[in-house]
Amino acid sequence: MNYGKKFIVNDTQINVYTEGKGDITIVFMSGGAVTAPVLEYKCLYSKMSHKYRIAVVEKAGYGFSGSAKTERTVENLVEESRQALRLAGIEPPYVLAPHSYSGFEAVWWANNYPDEIKAILSIDMGIPDMAIAQEKEFPKEKRIKTLEKQKKLFSAIAKQGFLAKLVKNKTVNVSGMMSGNHLTDEEKALYSKLFYKNLCNSEFTQESILMTENAQKAMEKGKPSCPCCFFISDMKGFTKNTTWREEGIRYAKACKGEYHLTDKGHMFYSVIPQETADTFLNFLEKIE
Repeated sequence: MNYGKKFIVNDTQINVYTEGKGDITIVFMSGGAVTAPVLEYKCLYSKMSHKYRIAVVEKAGYGFSGSAKTERTVENLVEESRQALRLAGIEPPYVLAPHSYSGFEAVWWANNYPDEIKAILSIDMGIPDMAIAQEKEFPKEKRIKTLEKQKKLFSAIAKQGFLAKLVKNKTVNVSGMMSGNHLTDEEKALYSKLFYKNLCNSEFTQESILMTENAQKAMEKGKPSCPCCFFISDMKGFTKNTTWREEGIRYAKACKGEYHLTDKGHMFYSVIPQETADTFLNFLEKIE
């Protein structure tokens, strides 16, 4: 498998993987701390590339990309993805396929450059309103302390000793990539290598610290005006007054979007990849 090509953006290397053909490109955008996006989302995009061109942009600190040289603001994240795509010769229109944290990026992108975005396919994307609600019960100061403890734990796990084996199903195999059949043995070995290599990257920490600010910027831009299709999971959040699913449904309705519910968790794409792909492809056919 070809794992992509690197382009210099803001003094670092951004890896862009492509497959398939077409005038419209589905851009897969990574969730926070997904350490090998090209491999992580293969089970889904490989079932869509027969009809559309696929592009997976690995943000700085992710996958095969280099370290970030800019602050992890939503503006920088989006601009670096846009530049990388253009350097790769991939011009709009784009269909954005954001997972988790990158939902803030997708909303910001779609509202600032509406002519570039044909649609959004939400892979249980982060809802700006949910992040703001979480801030009230899990404020930045508390989040930073939690991240500091987490970093020490991850440093120990990265040594790949007994602890790493003990928690592998909550770390390297959290989405089932190591135990499932989506990847070849060679790809699993590479996935594992990238996971432990990137596990303690500062980019992940900085994105978490800036989560509320990035969500606020996205929310201030309003709801996307392009067609949207949401897959919404049953993931547990940090709030008592609302749930991840409730906020997802509320946001989807506000966007006048189509939405689908799943009880297969936040990484449902690895559990029901064909169902997810078929749902997204059917939606795109309806809006063409």
